[in-house]
Amino acid sequence: MLVVAGLMAFAVGSALGAKPNIVFVLCDDLGYGDVHCLNPERGKIPTPGIDRLAKEGMTFTDAHSGSSVCSPTRYGLMTGRYSWRTRLQNGVVQGFDPCLIAADRPTVAGFLKGQGYHTGIVGKWHLDFQYRDPATGETLTRAKAKKQTTKKGKGLAPVGSKIPDGPVDRGFDYYHGFHHAGDMKAVIENDTVILHEDEINMLPRLTRKAVEYIDGRAAQAPDQPFFLYVPFGSPHAPIVPTQEWQGKSGLGEYGDFVMQTDAGVGAILDALDRNGLTENTLVIFSSDNGCSKAVGIPKLEAQGHFPSANLRGSKADCWDGGHRVPFLVRWPGKVEPGSTSDQTLCLTDFFATVADVTGAAVPAGSAEDSVSFLPALSGKPIVSTRAGVIHHSISGHFSYRMGKWKLILAKGSGGWTSPTEKQVDAGVPVAQLYDMEADIGETTNLYLSHPEVVDRLLKQMASDVNRGRSTDGPESHNDVAQIKLWKSGK
Repeated sequence: MLVVAGLMAFAVGSALGAKPNIVFVLCDDLGYGDVHCLNPERGKIPTPGIDRLAKEGMTFTDAHSGSSVCSPTRYGLMTGRYSWRTRLQNGVVQGFDPCLIAADRPTVAGFLKGQGYHTGIVGKWHLDFQYRDPATGETLTRAKAKKQTTKKGKGLAPVGSKIPDGPVDRGFDYYHGFHHAGDMKAVIENDTVILHEDEINMLPRLTRKAVEYIDGRAAQAPDQPFFLYVPFGSPHAPIVPTQEWQGKSGLGEYGDFVMQTDAGVGAILDALDRNGLTENTLVIFSSDNGCSKAVGIPKLEAQGHFPSANLRGSKADCWDGGHRVPFLVRWPGKVEPGSTSDQTLCLTDFFATVADVTGAAVPAGSAEDSVSFLPALSGKPIVSTRAGVIHHSISGHFSYRMGKWKLILAKGSGGWTSPTEKQVDAGVPVAQLYDMEADIGETTNLYLSHPEVVDRLLKQMASDVNRGRSTDGPESHNDVAQIKLWKSGK
């Protein structure tokens, strides 16, 4: 079922006449319920910047990240392919290793660059890359970096280190940001570590650089479309709101940091307005997974703020609180303001969608798990050869969503929320089945009472996993020989 406040006629031909700028803002560990307009009754953090997108565009209420943790989601967003098809079968990457995106794997950025776009990323990469020692040119290990920088913690690549396989080698013309939370002190521009600074400066830096990018494109190349990817590192830990934001939320540092992140979104929207770019810019806002338990969810809930809204679980989990994410789309003249869609989509769908927007086919050997949601922007059904969406937890547990049904191949959360796989009571079913239309909170396990549904979803999921793609298309293969569906219970 699709609920839309006023359907619009959408002509693909008109969209192809002038290619729109595309801005994708991805927050880090922002829960579905952290966006006030999505959780007005149980959300206590003001988010006027993000709420503006909902007012001026479309809210998707059943959108999902490619995983319930960071790196896998970012891989899927950039490639249109589930990350568990690679060497990364669970967890996240740690840095100082070859890029998770293979050199010959098409990316959204590279694809758009081929369509005449200038491509920029301002923010967190978290897909691995290597560092070359600025003095010797040798590949740095984490241990070598720690010795050279004499920093506490894991160690940082020295200033001047070169990166041979980073974003500018995966389709981006420009990069300013950092690798991941543990390396946030190391600021990178294009292929070089340019300085070390305190983490508290990163969010203001990213906001400033994103605005500068928009101002620069408007001034230097007003006729060239651009793709700007802004993967903020917030409100992920370290939770470091600057002084001007401290105490603003009344909920502690996490609430303050969410508010400061929201202000960053607002600054980007203001930059588009100021440069006269709003009307021809497709803006998408989302998060890489749910809110992390590291922020003290019980304390927030005691204060009346529920980061997962009415969903069960949080970051790392198979339950929807781990991977159902905010997803807001604004495109003036194409998307009805204040509209809503309950069609299911995944962040892997970005690749096929931008291909649809530009009128170009996805490159061969790419976007195997990507479906265009462009029709949904005009209130039409998404046309898909993909039967369902595959979810994946931090521990590698699989779950499968097809229509109203969701099958979880885990006894508990499959992640960090209790009960974990080690905490479940003896004798519980080996898996879980939920009717997401009747039971969005995943409270009633129907696994034993609907064996025919379980069998149907399990067979389809196994097919989608084993054949190397979940959509119709040329034959494909996973990067690993065998992927284990059942991580526990069977």
